[in-house]
Amino acid sequence: MSDLVTKDDVLAAYKTLKPVVAQTPCQHSSYLSSKYDANIYLKREDLQIVRSFKLRGAYYAIDQLDQAALDRGVICASAGNHAQGVAYTCHKKQVQATIFMPNTTPNQKIDQVKYFGGDYVNIMIQGDTFDACSQAAHDYASQNGLTFVEPFNDRNVIAGQGSLAVEIHQDLVAEGEQADYVMVPVGGGGLVAGVSAYVHEAMPTSQVVAVEPTGASSLVAAHQAGHPVELDHVDHFADGTAVACVGNLNFANTEAYVDDYLSVPEGQIAATILELYTKLAIVAEPSGALSVAGLELMKDQIKGKTVVCVISGGNNDIKRMAEIEEKALMYEGILHYFVVNFPQRAGALREFLNYTLNPDDDITRFEYTKRSNKESGPVLVGVQLGDHQNLPGLLERMAEFDPNYINLQENDTLYQFLV
Repeated sequence: MSDLVTKDDVLAAYKTLKPVVAQTPCQHSSYLSSKYDANIYLKREDLQIVRSFKLRGAYYAIDQLDQAALDRGVICASAGNHAQGVAYTCHKKQVQATIFMPNTTPNQKIDQVKYFGGDYVNIMIQGDTFDACSQAAHDYASQNGLTFVEPFNDRNVIAGQGSLAVEIHQDLVAEGEQADYVMVPVGGGGLVAGVSAYVHEAMPTSQVVAVEPTGASSLVAAHQAGHPVELDHVDHFADGTAVACVGNLNFANTEAYVDDYLSVPEGQIAATILELYTKLAIVAEPSGALSVAGLELMKDQIKGKTVVCVISGGNNDIKRMAEIEEKALMYEGILHYFVVNFPQRAGALREFLNYTLNPDDDITRFEYTKRSNKESGPVLVGVQLGDHQNLPGLLERMAEFDPNYINLQENDTLYQFLV
């Protein structure tokens, strides 16, 4: 059998899944259309039963197993969304599941897995990365005779994920539209492999754009190398797409079907999460906001075009919003952190505020411990600019106040330690 998934494979999955999953809306966004001078639609998989597209692949893959495999029980490794899809499916089909999740998984996703799986799910937390967690799960599966449900590197999973492209096609036809671009977020590559397989045959005038976070661009690395490669380092901000190596089946399909690749900075993703929430009342997780974040990198290319962005999930832990806002402000050049030496005398802070800051700047953080036996001492200062164009003047006056100040944006180790 060829590694390549076809339109017919995706349609077979769609027919099985139609009575099981929610047919999520493909909504026109007036706000984004106006912003980018384009015709933007959002495929709202954040409104899926488990709040992500992962239910599609998990359900279809488990549905295709024989009774003997189901009786033995299934196992998976997941940062959260695939786990929820497996948990929901196993509860519905009354199949026992063991679910491995990495230590970095947000508590909100762990709680959701428990909720969807109930008594049919046993959760095991293993590994600091998805890949370490996946290896532990595979070892456990071999030792206990369990059937492994892959999160992305599986033909049935790919076909199941691709079923959302059938819905996109149907909705666009009903609107009298056809997509110029379909923007798809990428982690291990199951979703983009399935979507592109369908779009390539059924929507031949549409281009599929694979969108990854810059800190986890395993598909871009594979495309450049000509084969899957493992990244040396993965940024876990977009935890749902924090995969060090794209699947080999997914890679084969994307090489055949994907038209373009994007790597989006994590700061842009953070800014997009806030924008989706404040402007459109959409709660997207970082990976779910990826495709919309990619519009900023294609803003000249998409003018006058019809674009569909897949919002792949809405399982965002509300406790992360402060982190998300900070990352967005830093990316936009508004929020900055410094270590500045202050004279240990009365009036030093007032002097710093009056002389160094612009009138519309604000202090967001100030940490200082006075030492009576020293003339000066280091202070951690957070500054939120009234305008990003204020920065050059601020840095110039900062150097005059303390020629040895440290800009923490230029020293990630110190930033991680102090902030």
